Amino acid sequence: MSNQPDVTVRLDDRIRLMAAALAATDYPERAQERKRHGTHAHARATTKRLKDYKQHPAIVGLQSLLDQNAPVEAMYTLIMHCSWPDMKIKALPRWAPPGWNQHLRDFYEDANLAQWWQDEQLVWERALTECQQVFETVHFTEFLRPFVGDIKERFVFSPNLAYPTDHEIGIRVGQELFAITPPPLAWGDSPPWPYNEETMVTHSYRAALTQYGRLLLIAYLKANATKVAEVSQKELPVSDQFKAAHPSWEDQFVTLFVAAAVALYLEEYVSEAEAKAYMLLERKARGMTILPGTVSVLQRYLQEYGKKYQSFVDFLPVFPKQLRVAKRIVML
Repeated sequence: MSNQPDVTVRLDDRIRLMAAALAATDYPERAQERKRHGTHAHARATTKRLKDYKQHPAIVGLQSLLDQNAPVEAMYTLIMHCSWPDMKIKALPRWAPPGWNQHLRDFYEDANLAQWWQDEQLVWERALTECQQVFETVHFTEFLRPFVGDIKERFVFSPNLAYPTDHEIGIRVGQELFAITPPPLAWGDSPPWPYNEETMVTHSYRAALTQYGRLLLIAYLKANATKVAEVSQKELPVSDQFKAAHPSWEDQFVTLFVAAAVALYLEEYVSEAEAKAYMLLERKARGMTILPGTVSVLQRYLQEYGKKYQSFVDFLPVFPKQLRVAKRIVML
């Protein structure tokens, strides 16, 4: 195993540009309507600074996308495919407003964001240092390899002090997988914790592993589409609440797998108490009553990996049946 950490902590001005653009829309208000939470001082200051730019073409276009419920992940993916700082791209996707990349470049210049980030440099440098401390001894590759095979992608963690403030964004850009992540939320309206707060380090582990695992597993399932199509005929034993939130078999499987993988990682590399706390939260927040059973099934796979099963795709055909058995055992 390499002494170099798997996760590179990095800022990218394109990410900061999109996060700032969101601050100029009604996105901050929508986020608070979903769930009241405290935000970072930089996010609040950015919103205040950009309040007069709501009619800027870049922000009008972004607001239109938000009004159409376009996924924020798509917006971040698009901007990361633009060159910097000229914001050129071979072709905009059909869903993007015409000339939006150039409007975003103009917004960056008109709002003098370069100067704003320079003014806030100490805040960003502190976030970088905190995240580097969090990930300096973390290695995800060895943990994920039994499930998705050899990993050629590079893991990048980008602290996000603007928007979204209440959840991370995971995107794939070439051979890099990005986890764009806000600092850990505190209770109520209190400001978020530092990334390296001792009791909150697992927030960054969870955010990063959730996004890297999700992106890798989606690609793995796509590469084994024939086998997945066969297995997906077997319904997964999930609750009605969970099924309503994740209608498709693949969405259910990926969500269950990622949550169980995070729990396994926390138990092995952090503590059993952290793993149990995480599973309890997932069960309450997302109706994942089957999560302990999923963890049990993945543990069984790891015990037989390299023996009965040479890869995760070999195990897929028995996954639904083993999950049903595990569910009955857990509920006893």
